[in-house]
Amino acid sequence: MKDTRFARLVLFINALVPLVLLLWDVWHKRVGANPLEFVTRTTGMLTLVFLVLSLAVTPLRKVTGAHRIVKLRRMLGLFAFFYGSLHLMTYVAFDRFFNLKSVPADVLKRPFIAIGMTAFVLMIPLAVTSTTKMVKRLGGKNWGRLHRIVYLAGIAGVLHYWMLVKSDTRLPLTFAFIVAVLLGYRLLIRFAPAPPPRAPLFPQK
Repeated sequence: MKDTRFARLVLFINALVPLVLLLWDVWHKRVGANPLEFVTRTTGMLTLVFLVLSLAVTPLRKVTGAHRIVKLRRMLGLFAFFYGSLHLMTYVAFDRFFNLKSVPADVLKRPFIAIGMTAFVLMIPLAVTSTTKMVKRLGGKNWGRLHRIVYLAGIAGVLHYWMLVKSDTRLPLTFAFIVAVLLGYRLLIRFAPAPPPRAPLFPQK
């Protein structure tokens, strides 16, 4: 297998570009009349984008045969967790002003926050066990079973986005469609009966 260090470097740089652009817009006050909403929506969108990209790696690998891209999945997942952390911290710092006691009442008032926090909590064990040492410690099969949680995180993230949007639901529905296709492909591969072996063209005597 060829070295993927350059591909990982390119991915790392490009994954940080949206954050740099966001900070640039905030610094130059180009974030509209509600900066908090702009930053919250942007970091939430980036979380979903990287989460979906990480989900797409395995189907793309199997369909295209490009097995090297599997080495990019870990970084994509970690960037999903990174932007999810920024999304949560934006809420805690600038919406709740670090008043954690006010969070439960706000969650009851706005249920979509509870769904979003559920998605983030589901991502925590995935980020913690993303290292090579943790893969060896858990074992390949157990690690794979654990990381299927990513689909639940994706579903919760899409639901959180859909509940947040009040009128134009095209983007949440687009994410929902993509996650449904990726999950459907995974279920099809897992549960579809294996094709029967082909009979030899020239049977042996």
